[in-house]
Amino acid sequence: MNLLIAAATEFEIEPFLKEKNNAEILITGVGIPATVFHLVKKISERKFDLVVQVGIAGSFNDNDDLGKVVQVKEDAFADLGIAEGSNFKTVFEMGFNNKNDFPFTDGWLINPDPFWQKNDLPFAKGITVNKIGDDVFQNKMIKEKFSADVESMEGAAFHYVCLLQNIRFLQIRSISNKVGERDKSKWKLKESIENLNKKLLKIIKNL
Repeated sequence: MNLLIAAATEFEIEPFLKEKNNAEILITGVGIPATVFHLVKKISERKFDLVVQVGIAGSFNDNDDLGKVVQVKEDAFADLGIAEGSNFKTVFEMGFNNKNDFPFTDGWLINPDPFWQKNDLPFAKGITVNKIGDDVFQNKMIKEKFSADVESMEGAAFHYVCLLQNIRFLQIRSISNKVGERDKSKWKLKESIENLNKKLLKIIKNL
């Protein structure tokens, strides 16, 4: 199997890089533009049977344990739209785009492949933003509007490219912090990355 592992930073998959495996590695860089560009460039150079994106994420759920690993089946661009005062409307709500035009389904980018059903990881609904911060209003608005579980800066871009290119894919995230918490002493980066890479290795071995 031609397998591609994509991550925003090398730091997030450092333990995996130390293991001997036949997967090709792509470090895209942080954010939506970098993810789209480097992923499209890579898959245009070689055909892959499966692409797995791994990384850390923030959680909107107070009952989520830090270090928990989830698989994101559906993701969305959560700040693509227009903000007017305290209201935010997506491009779909504004009528600029049809929420069911491919690759979107009701505004979401959903992984249709049954491959994710073979893993023992819990499912999570993800959203992707260009700016992560401690803005209480923004975080509350996003949580309520999208009913999201986790937040990243690359997930929806990954889904978008893979769906358009008809490539099997899987997004795996480990929860390192609560959304809005910028005090990194309260994060569990080390534990999250360890758990993330253990799950990744297990999935690879079971392919």
